[in-house]
Amino acid sequence: MTARQLIDLLADPGSFTCWDEPLGPPPADPGYRAALERARERTGLDEAVTTGCALLAGHPVALVASEFGFLGGSIGVATAERITRAVERATAERLPLVALPVSGGTRMQEGAAAFLCMVRITAAVHAHRAAGLPYLTYLRNPTMGGVFASWGTLGHLVLAEPGARLGFLGPRVYEELRGEPLPPDVQRSETLLGRGLVDAVVPPERLREVLRGALAVLTARPTAPAAPSAAAEPAAEPATAGDAWESVLRSRRPDRIGARELLRRTAEELVLLGGDGALVHGLAVIGGQPVLVAGQQRRSPGGPARPFTAADLRAVRRWAQAAEELGLPLLTLVDTAGAELSVRAELDGIAVEIAHCLHTLVALRTPVVAVLLGQGSGGGALALLPADRVIAAEHAWLAPLPPEGASAIVHRDGTQAPALARTQGIRAHDLAAAGLIDHTVPETPAAGFPARLTTAVATALAHLTALPLPDLLALRTTRTRHLGG
Repeated sequence: MTARQLIDLLADPGSFTCWDEPLGPPPADPGYRAALERARERTGLDEAVTTGCALLAGHPVALVASEFGFLGGSIGVATAERITRAVERATAERLPLVALPVSGGTRMQEGAAAFLCMVRITAAVHAHRAAGLPYLTYLRNPTMGGVFASWGTLGHLVLAEPGARLGFLGPRVYEELRGEPLPPDVQRSETLLGRGLVDAVVPPERLREVLRGALAVLTARPTAPAAPSAAAEPAAEPATAGDAWESVLRSRRPDRIGARELLRRTAEELVLLGGDGALVHGLAVIGGQPVLVAGQQRRSPGGPARPFTAADLRAVRRWAQAAEELGLPLLTLVDTAGAELSVRAELDGIAVEIAHCLHTLVALRTPVVAVLLGQGSGGGALALLPADRVIAAEHAWLAPLPPEGASAIVHRDGTQAPALARTQGIRAHDLAAAGLIDHTVPETPAAGFPARLTTAVATALAHLTALPLPDLLALRTTRTRHLGG
């Protein structure tokens, strides 16, 4: 798909206005000059990128689209200057920016000068993000080298074309330098999705709808949460302390509502990202409040429990930082049997990623609301719980290890798991006494549970977003100082 075809796919009909300005003098090298002329005749463009503004489903946006037919979409000095000016103009006009790179990387005919321009573009993107403006990227096939290692992957939201080759070093260069072929799946968009390096793999025909949903959330104005209607459902039964082991068993039931289903049933606007792993993240409007969401999906329907990986935690941190830059609250959903336990997880730094996730959320300069939805096992759960408000389902729980694991440590076998669950203070009731849980949502009647939870989340978000930032951070400091009693 050419740059113009992709722009036509995304932009409302007749809304695109080109920003491209005339280029400077032609290069002195006659061979390079001839190659540029041939590229212009072949593509109808004067450079490997075209820029402008348009409406996307009614949302004003700036667009930067690469053209692979123009010298492989490579970035020379003139190309970089055009991109930089477009980013700067989008910042000045306070427009969300959608970047659509496809490129072999830096233009070799221009050497170090073109290579250094990656810093120029990155600085402009940083200023755009620092202004609190959305920067959304769609990596096309291929996106390589300096483009992938700079403005291509700096989006708040990083989407990728299915099957796209995305990476630092091209396979031909890799084989020449290393003397062996690059494994074929290393640089595929689906592989990078599994590593938490892109947010979603999206076919071109679905791109407009995904971007529309993202822009609808990112440009939404918060509204006051609706008051619950007493006539809409039977009154909820009060949440009770209950039996801890019974709560553990309830949280493991395969028919218990999970994060994805909860979001689909409660969000007014929702863009779910990622694949089918344990990480659930996306953009949503919940109870009138736009939020970024990062959570855990404990299992696929009928499938095994999914461990939370180091890659998942890295993605949570990046998503949390995006929420801060965009000035949106972060909502975390905790429901996991635990972090991944394997040699690969140790080498991937699972414990280090837990530490960094805790550090990021504790210091985040935007409101954080956490929902303890079900299982809260180990550091994989704790990593998502530093928050200004924590809401728990009635039978949710949190423990350093699953009760069976705790029993194996204390009693050298797992037979005492029920007894340990009852003595470790893992219930929502106990966690409230320890300073973690602020509100517990009854789970019966079951049909009304999602609505009750949504009301609690929306109320918390409305309260926290109304607080001045210094007050929010001061209250968070006091809260974390006293966690655990």
